[in-house]
Order: sequence, then structure tokens, then C-alpha cells
Amino acid sequence: MNKRPLYFDYAATTPVDERVIQVMLECLGFNANFGNPASSSHAFGQAARRSVEHARQQVAQLVGAQPEQIVWTSGATESNNLALKGVLQARGVEGGHIITSQIEHKAVLDTARQLQESGVAVTYLLPDAQGLISAQAVSEALRDDTILVSLMLVNNELGTLNDIPAIGQVVREHGALLHVDAAQGVGKVAIDLERWPVDLMSFSAHKVYGPKGIGALYVGARAQRRLQAQIHGGGHEGGLRSGTLATHQIAAMGAAFALAGELFDEETATIVRLRQRLLEQLAGVAGLRLNGSATQRIPHTLSLTFSEGGFDAAALSASLAFSATSACNSASNAPSHVLLALGHDPLQAGRTIRLSLGRFTREEDVDRAAQLIKASCATAPAFWAGAQS
Repeated sequence: MNKRPLYFDYAATTPVDERVIQVMLECLGFNANFGNPASSSHAFGQAARRSVEHARQQVAQLVGAQPEQIVWTSGATESNNLALKGVLQARGVEGGHIITSQIEHKAVLDTARQLQESGVAVTYLLPDAQGLISAQAVSEALRDDTILVSLMLVNNELGTLNDIPAIGQVVREHGALLHVDAAQGVGKVAIDLERWPVDLMSFSAHKVYGPKGIGALYVGARAQRRLQAQIHGGGHEGGLRSGTLATHQIAAMGAAFALAGELFDEETATIVRLRQRLLEQLAGVAGLRLNGSATQRIPHTLSLTFSEGGFDAAALSASLAFSATSACNSASNAPSHVLLALGHDPLQAGRTIRLSLGRFTREEDVDRAAQLIKASCATAPAFWAGAQS
């Protein structure tokens, strides 16, 4: 039997924590909490409803929000769609202007392009050399008809961390709404929506050791009456997202967010130490470059370009699970739009890998990963054919 490869792709998805699985199981089966949360007239529904609301409190607590500001969705992709389309469509008039960036997740970029086709003007900001979007860049792009600014907290490929409080202040002074995709940031960045000038924020459970298929959208006070539902059929979630609530997934997301809060300090310190250990062992690789800011970033995600010599990514992937591009680009096998926006050519983008560490990464995993990477550079042909555009 083949040995499982080392897992260094936590930014793509995380394994569900066993403690979260247990909470999920408690909502499945006849002897468990399986009722429909909307059926509040009997004990089964009431019990399920309590689980849903408890999870809503757990999610809200981690990000400094009020429970009633959390709207359940199927994940960050749906949350992003609800935020962007919901705000623009709620106006009831055509046109308007939104600002985003060239390095957003495709769930934002594709939605922005769809709105563009319907007559909305879109500005796609170019990141600076560090892979960051500055408050100044946002300020210069704001127009009288700007309705919404949508920028991610943490870039999913680079791990770079935008200064959202500063950006939010600029947007708030203008009067537009600010949406933040925080799928890669929650559990890794101390988010405080009580103080941050953010109106909408997207979350996903499967990036925080919860199950796939469940997420949430934070809807702040300024956005409450400026958001139109995208899914209709019963008026659930305050009329913003209809559909029978998946108690088992919601309870699991709540448990995952609660765990992320409990383990935040310890986990962050461990990841910082492991990241440093990995970089120190790779320091001797010729032409190795870390993409994005070296300081304004989370420690969990590393984008590494091998600009000299050979690099055999195909051989490496047999023993090490990593991303050659982000999951949102993998279906097309196209060069990363994030790396192209940073100035990489297709060849350089093809010689780049994303390594992401997580809760279950150990020192021996880091040591072995470093050995495998160095070996792939030393034994690869002088030109990696897979990087051709």
C-alpha cells in the first residue's frame, strides 16, 4: 500500500477536527438531534433550533459580532455572491460602481464580472509589489457612484494580510459599503467586527477544521437594509437566505469556530515556529523566492517560486500534497492570476508552489517536506517542461 503524502495544503481545505466530527454526529440519526430547526412547534425542532442558535453565537463570538448579524450560507462562495449581488441589486436601479482587486478569489472576481455584464462599473486594483492592497489605493479609486468595495482579508495564494481596518475607515468616510472575504483569515487573524469598519464579511467552515458545504455572511447594521436575497423560498435567515438549515453542518461550524478561538494563541505560536523551521531549511536553495510581504502576512501560507535551476513539481507531488496554484484555478490549469498580477510571467508562475501549514503539521513533517523539496530541485532537469505556457 502506498504511503500517504505529507499534507501541506491546508489553505485549500482542512481535515475536520475529531472534536467537531463528534458534534456533527450528535445531530444525525433518530436518537440524535435531527429535527428541522424551522419546526419549532415540537421538541425535535426546538432542540435543533437551539443547536443552530448556539452555533450562531459561537461564530459571532470568534469574530466580535452579534449573533443576529450572522447569516448561514453554503460557504464563502455563496456568501461572496450574496454580498456583491445582494448589495448591487438591492438598489433597484442599474449602474453603480464597485471596487475589488486583481488578486481576489474567483468567487469575487467572477461575480464582479457578471455584475459588469449587467452594467455595473468595476475597478480592479493592482496589488503592490508585496501583494497588498493599500488604503490609499482604495481611496484613489473611490468615485461618487461607488456602492461597494470588496477585498479579502488574507490572500489565499500568498498569505498576505491586508490592513482592513485602515481600508474600512476610508470606505466608511466615503459612504460606500465594505465587504471582506475572510475565508482564509478566520482562526488565523484576530478579527474584531465590533471595532472594524466592515459591513459584510464571508466565512467558510472547511478552512477552519469544519465540514465543507457550510459558511456564513456577517451583515452589519449599515448593510441590513441594503442587501437583497439571492435564494428564495421560505424567508429563512431574516429573509436573506431561504432553505432548510443543515443542523449538523451548522453545529459543526460553531464548534470549529469555538475551537479556533480556544486554540488561537497556541496554534499561532506553533505555526510561526514551524514556518521558520521550514524556511531555514530551504534557505540554501538557489533562486528560491518568497512571494508577497515577508512581514504583513499570516504564517500559515507560503508561496515559493523556484527561479533558478530545475524543479520537478510532478515528482514532488507524489510525496508532498501542496498546491501548484490555488484551488479556484486548478480546474483550468491556467497560470495563477495572483502571480501574474504580481508581475510573474507564466513560466515563473509555473515554477511556484503554495505550501500551507495547519493544526496537524508536526516538526517531522516540516523536516521531511524540506528534504523532498531540496531533492526535487537537485534531481530535476534544468528546465521543468510542465511550466511551459
